[in-house]
Parts: sequence; structure tokens; C-alpha cells
Amino acid sequence: VQLQACGGGLVQAGGSLRLSCAASGRTFRTYHMGWFRQAPGKEREFVAGIYWGTATTYYADSVKGRFTISRDNAKNTVYLEMNSLKPEDTAVFYCAADSYLANVVGGTCAYWGQGTQVTVSS
Repeated sequence: VQLQACGGGLVQAGGSLRLSCAASGRTFRTYHMGWFRQAPGKEREFVAGIYWGTATTYYADSVKGRFTISRDNAKNTVYLEMNSLKPEDTAVFYCAADSYLANVVGGTCAYWGQGTQVTVSS
């Protein structure tokens, strides 16, 4: 699976962005997908994940109620809708995929896309 993330940019605090991650491969719909982020000087952290079957979603506490992960299996794409953005959301965001949900939540996915920069100004 190859992943291509896009949609990052510069936004003011309180604003919104939608990230997209397009996947190649016929088996996309069988992979659990996740979004992660890494801020300068910090470790990469889990942001959101989505189960391939029921589309059950999981979120880090820091983004609950503000971010929404979704997927369109017909388009082989996963999205991250980010609202009420805060300066502390500034980071490089990565999408990832794995056959095991535990690996998505745990950040040990087999497949990673390149990052897309999100910068939130105060």
C-alpha cells in the first residue's frame, strides 16, 4: 500500500483544514487507517484511527470533538477534518495503514505516507 497525504497549510487559530490521504492498492478497504502527527521536538503521536470494517473511529483525547476521521473505500481515501484548530495542533501530519487495528492505535503501522505540514497561527 502506498499512501499520499495532502491538504496541510497555514490557518489561523479557530480555523479548519481537511487532510486527505489517497492509497494505492486493491486491498485498501481491508486496512485500518490512522492519522498521526509530530510537532517539532516531540515524538510522533496518534491522532485518529478508523476500523476498516465498521468504520468505528478512535481519537486522541486532545482532538476529540474537534477532529473527524472518515474514509471512502470507493476512492481509496481517508480524510481528517480538523476544526477549531489551536496553535498546539501545529505539526507534520502523517497517514498510515495496517492490517491490525492495534498497530494503528499503537503507532506501529506497516505503511506510512509522507507528511503534510499543518501550521496554526495564534
